Amino acid sequence: MTAPIFAAIILLTLKCCFEFFLEKLNSTHVEEKRHRIPSVFQKVFDRETFDKANDYTLAKSSLSRKETIYDAAVLAVILVFTIIPVIYNGLSGWLGFGLWAQAFTFVTILFALSLPGLPFEWYSQFRLEESFGFNKTTPKLWWTDKIKGLVLTYVIGVPLSALILWIALSFPSTWWIIGFAVVFGFQLLMLVLYPVLIVPLFNKLKPLEDGDLKDRLMSLADRTGFKAKTIQVIDGSKRSSHSNAYFTGFGRFRRIVLFDTLIEQLSPKEIEAVLAHEIGHYRKGHIPRMIGISMVSMAFGFWLLQWLSMQDWFVGGFGFTMSPVEYGNLARFVPAFILFIILGGLVTFWISPLFNWMSRKHEYEADRFARDAMGSSRHLISALRVMYKKNLGNLIPHPSYSRFYYSHPTLREREKSLREGEPEGNDPKEPQEPAVESPS
Repeated sequence: MTAPIFAAIILLTLKCCFEFFLEKLNSTHVEEKRHRIPSVFQKVFDRETFDKANDYTLAKSSLSRKETIYDAAVLAVILVFTIIPVIYNGLSGWLGFGLWAQAFTFVTILFALSLPGLPFEWYSQFRLEESFGFNKTTPKLWWTDKIKGLVLTYVIGVPLSALILWIALSFPSTWWIIGFAVVFGFQLLMLVLYPVLIVPLFNKLKPLEDGDLKDRLMSLADRTGFKAKTIQVIDGSKRSSHSNAYFTGFGRFRRIVLFDTLIEQLSPKEIEAVLAHEIGHYRKGHIPRMIGISMVSMAFGFWLLQWLSMQDWFVGGFGFTMSPVEYGNLARFVPAFILFIILGGLVTFWISPLFNWMSRKHEYEADRFARDAMGSSRHLISALRVMYKKNLGNLIPHPSYSRFYYSHPTLREREKSLREGEPEGNDPKEPQEPAVESPS
């Protein structure tokens, strides 16, 4: 075993153990606290819902611990037995080292590395989610989604990879700068094209029907300075009963998207509050801020990839046949790129809490924006409670677990923040099932 492989195994083991520890810590905490509903929620969550939410949390945690060990074992075997170099050499020997051949090889290897995770994806969808009433996906639809995703991976991934490889060959000393600009520009383009070209392949989008709800949302958008091209409804219930809302695109291409499950679960006022929260992300500048952070991170990643591709210990240390050290050498660059992707998570895992902390900070700001836009926190709190009930959210996560993994504050934290500085009397009553019907 080479030193780089040994170092990777050490990092993999540390990550696996820490993930397992956090999951066990959280599940133990839930087991200990589940006997009593938190006092602030006793009038909102009944015992049956609270118990079911805890069972759901424990079931997901149990599956996550098994998957953590499984994924670590698979990656360890791949590294120790140098399986990736074997596949790479086999495909390259068959297809050659040309630009398009190497792009195809790169995408194929990444696809192959995703295959070991399919059993857990299947179990999560058709056993775990099914047992708690969330799954609406049929096996046929599940496989159809996988096939469509695979086709898109090759249709988009191979040409984009070939373009990056061409840049590496054509601009050997500055390719990482140009490559970063191309990929980042492509991501911005996809913000516009994704809802137009990609989403319709998997879901149906249709304009929100005229009526009270649409009038409320358009009025909210106008008074908060959020100019949206359209408000659309997506058939999320086709796959799951989980609910969500988001906006996509920028400038005049901005769209508001509501899950049909959200419309079924919330009242018009609550949906308005949820949308006000999403608009808050826009008005508070969270989107350009996160794009800027992504841009810096991606630029650093491309520079690091360029540097690693020139290091013998990185390319050769993981079992790849050494080739001359020169800029633009695809036989060094493609293996380095593959290694960079599969090993990057061993490092970025440890800094993910920083990004989650920033995300939680943004959520607080968006919540307060929604409170101000709605005149009180009443309807947003009510909406959050309904979504927690319908999605079986964990009301009692361990603080260390939520700080490490959660991109959103807990329900208790969000309610506390929303009530700060607000007059008493805005506490929502027990949420009622909305009278509004889902659009047909």
